[in-house]
Amino acid sequence: MTTQAQAVELLAKDVTPNGETYCPNPKAGMKIWNTHPRVFLDLSHGEAKCPYCGTVYRLKAGEALGHAH
Repeated sequence: MTTQAQAVELLAKDVTPNGETYCPNPKAGMKIWNTHPRVFLDLSHGEAKCPYCGTVYRLKAGEALGHAH
């Protein structure tokens, strides 16, 4: 059975100062029993895809990383 990967939109405050997030992530609604090893994903280009589950993490429209306010 194949499931379509979901996309998780994040705010800049949800991302580390280095522009990273991790998967599995509580914002994705993943259950602890149904997870994979934690991997850190680089969002410096605005989007990243988990190599384990295929979940896409992206910055919400209008959000920016770094010193832009």
